[in-house]
Amino acid sequence: MEFLNFLLALLPILWLVVALTVFKWPTFKAAIGSLVISAILAITKWQMPVMDMASAALEGFAMALWPIILVIIAAVFTYNLTLKTGAMEIIKQMIASVSSDKRIIVLLIAWCFGGFMEGMAGFGTAIAIPASMLVGLGFNPLFSCLVCLIANGVPTPFGSIGIPTVTLANLVGLENTSLSFMTSLQLAPFVIAAPFLIVMATGKGPKALKGMLPVTLASSLGFILPQLAVSYFVGAELAVVVGSVCSLALTILFASKKKSDPQYEMQIAKQENITVSKALVAWCPFILIFVFLLLTSKMVMPINDALSKFATQTTIYTGENPTVISFSWINTPGVWIFISALIGGLIQKASLKDFGRVLVDTLNQMKETMITMLSVLAVAKIMGYAGMISDISSFVIAITGSFYPFFAPWFGALGTFVTGSGTNSGVLFGQVQLEAAQALNANSLWIVALNSLGVAVGKMLSPQSLAIALSSVDSKGQDSKLLSMVLPYGAVMIILMSILAFVGNMVL
Repeated sequence: MEFLNFLLALLPILWLVVALTVFKWPTFKAAIGSLVISAILAITKWQMPVMDMASAALEGFAMALWPIILVIIAAVFTYNLTLKTGAMEIIKQMIASVSSDKRIIVLLIAWCFGGFMEGMAGFGTAIAIPASMLVGLGFNPLFSCLVCLIANGVPTPFGSIGIPTVTLANLVGLENTSLSFMTSLQLAPFVIAAPFLIVMATGKGPKALKGMLPVTLASSLGFILPQLAVSYFVGAELAVVVGSVCSLALTILFASKKKSDPQYEMQIAKQENITVSKALVAWCPFILIFVFLLLTSKMVMPINDALSKFATQTTIYTGENPTVISFSWINTPGVWIFISALIGGLIQKASLKDFGRVLVDTLNQMKETMITMLSVLAVAKIMGYAGMISDISSFVIAITGSFYPFFAPWFGALGTFVTGSGTNSGVLFGQVQLEAAQALNANSLWIVALNSLGVAVGKMLSPQSLAIALSSVDSKGQDSKLLSMVLPYGAVMIILMSILAFVGNMVL
């Protein structure tokens, strides 16, 4: 009976796997199917009143709309606006002009700039843009996709202004900064390793590290140390943004002191001269996002306290033990990103027509993602309130026992592999991880964070990530070849993550 309950409870998630991998349905259609299945099961098998099921779904919709979808639209709108004004071309030129050593170029574009784009926008932009930049500079298309997929894994839990980690923290009731710091701590060895893997992939082996150790180590530590600090003191929102910017600065600094190696030299076409004022104008929306989010964070408590008053707390679920939902109307990242984009766009001389057109185009571009987010959050809430999540976690714990932490990252990887989203993975499996931790008397922060740790591998291998990468370099149809290239990296990483998860749980 327990096994049957487990299978039925897992059915909405199994449907996602089958619909996406076997039937090749679009994610938003598969997610709607999961919502229908979870609603029917909750009412019939788990005897949930129809009104309770509907209000649980409504709570999921509300959480998806504010702040998740707001941040997604704001972040992608900002990026699209910089494309429209031409600012993104200047940013690309600035990065590509630093060095003629292809190892450094790949580090700067795939790792540093890719990390920055993941932190700011996410949702495939951090794979598509760097990959297309590398191909434009003369790199092989499949190689460009490979290094961008490797680079994109570890920043994903903090993508799009920290939405995956913020959503996970809110969903399971853990504190943002505590969960963010624990996630960064678990990711640290893999963040350090990623630039070394990228350099070795560029030079086809460990020999490529010759003469590159100082630059590569600076790129690694320059990313993870600021990320740890920001996670601890501020939270998830700016962790990868600050880490990538510091990594970019340090990589440029160390690259300027490095002697050239003829073996890795490549010809870079001469670019137009970019003045300081042009550079500042191009970067201004992103600078403003950084400043606004920092000033309104808990680092500046007077401002944070004043703005936190503009919030509403309410309960939506009509059944027993409803969650109190809080909506912050001003001090939420999406609002500040939109304000930054508008001010930055005006500085870049965007017209009102440009603003309107870009916003409409962004909404059209992201409409399927919005439907997916609404559906997946509703599924998570229905499954949680109905008791389906409890049945899943109870069965998994009964089977794995004290070895559960070893498998915890695999949930995160599976959720991201299937949906292509770190946020969706946390929504699907976050509550399972929390209940498992409580049943095992384990550290809840450690176990829940392991879901985000697994996200890094799932993102690298996800069919959605592969498709985005290949479409950006005009190489559609080579998914299996690209997967065979990136799979060894993902396989080694998930095994190492599982060992870290198990040993860390014993220590804590």
